[in-house]
Amino acid sequence: MMGLMPREETRTTTPPTVRSPAAHEPGTPGGACPRAWTMRLLVLGIVLSALNLRPAITSLGALLEEVRDGLGMSGSVAGLLTSVPPLCFAVFGVTAPRLARRFGPGAVVCAGMAAIATGLLLRPFAGGTPGFLAGSALALMGIAVSNVLMPVIVKRFFPDRVGSMTGLYSMALALGTALAAAVTVPLTDALGGRWQTGLALWAGLAVAAVLPWLPFVRGRITPPGPGESAAESATPAQGPAPASAEHARVEAPRLRMTRSRTAWALAVFFGLQATAAYITMGWMAQIFRDAGVPAGTAGLLLAVTMVMGVPLAFVIPRLATRLPHQGPIVLALGLCGLAGYAGLYLAPAAGAWAWALLLGVANCAFPLALTMVGMRARTGPGVVQLSAFAQSTGYLISIPGPLLVGVLYQHSGGWGLPIALMSALMIPQMAVGFLAGRDRTVEDEAAR
Repeated sequence: MMGLMPREETRTTTPPTVRSPAAHEPGTPGGACPRAWTMRLLVLGIVLSALNLRPAITSLGALLEEVRDGLGMSGSVAGLLTSVPPLCFAVFGVTAPRLARRFGPGAVVCAGMAAIATGLLLRPFAGGTPGFLAGSALALMGIAVSNVLMPVIVKRFFPDRVGSMTGLYSMALALGTALAAAVTVPLTDALGGRWQTGLALWAGLAVAAVLPWLPFVRGRITPPGPGESAAESATPAQGPAPASAEHARVEAPRLRMTRSRTAWALAVFFGLQATAAYITMGWMAQIFRDAGVPAGTAGLLLAVTMVMGVPLAFVIPRLATRLPHQGPIVLALGLCGLAGYAGLYLAPAAGAWAWALLLGVANCAFPLALTMVGMRARTGPGVVQLSAFAQSTGYLISIPGPLLVGVLYQHSGGWGLPIALMSALMIPQMAVGFLAGRDRTVEDEAAR
């Protein structure tokens, strides 16, 4: 499909599209410059949204001990917090396609950013564990729908730049993850030492992410039509959607994802890489600390692992879109993960920096999975359905992982069995990822 999409630069010779008079009024996005600014605003919205998709989780991890003491939270409830994010992603992610059809993807992402801001602002001051969990769930609900719709927006408006835009989005996501893990504690100390302030300050970043999406709330964002540039299609609607666009939405084929082997392979791959990521975020620092690494250094090692996703999240999707089969990338990332786990088992302290780097590379299976979501469907509606299926199913698969690692650690008294479990899960991750990387689309397998 991507080979059939003309690049934006080649569309200058296309005869001008007849537009409504409102499109040419002064101050509206009808001119070339306003359309260009609209596209820049869309890119800014994607980047700011991606920055907000993990700080709600990693900022809490940095202050978990203080939160437990402040709320009188039991150890079992605190342990369940590590599995709440994937649970919310699975439950709320399935609603994203219906909401996008009803209100448009831009409006839903805008509402998602507002939900993140509201949840992050309210949860530290809600008073008690139930209120804290409710605020967290509200923020995670906004993250869930945005998780699903980001690949959809990239596919619709940048069909010939899926790799580079997914890389930009994934790089911003990794940056937000690492930033929250690294600076939450220092900022909390600088602002008086109250954990409530340290958690609530991240609401400001979510408020900033709301602003670029506001112009897209009133009208639906529609994908480029024949002879129309992406910039033109990104202009907020000034009136009713064209009949051809409505017809395309009505006639879009409905897919039964459970019939598609590719969709299942991608869902399981997404779930297993999410399992590895949440285990890493929740437990890797403790592995290093138990091996004798100082607490400050252990936190820095975790930040290094997260930061590795910043440059690689931009490189890997671009490389993936240039290959007919993404399986070799899956295998290379999996081998890095196996090497990192082996190092944690054999010499966790002596080679700590090497293992942190290797596991950071392995965690880049996430941007690869997002890229394959955009490549395994031909149409915008297909990407919506595949993204919702793969992410919701995948996050359900990932729920038990962090809890099981904690149980094995507690009952075995060491990290041998948990690391063996992590290594064992990497094998099926590599297998299903190889299958998901084959050059085929879900429309061919799942059309009703």
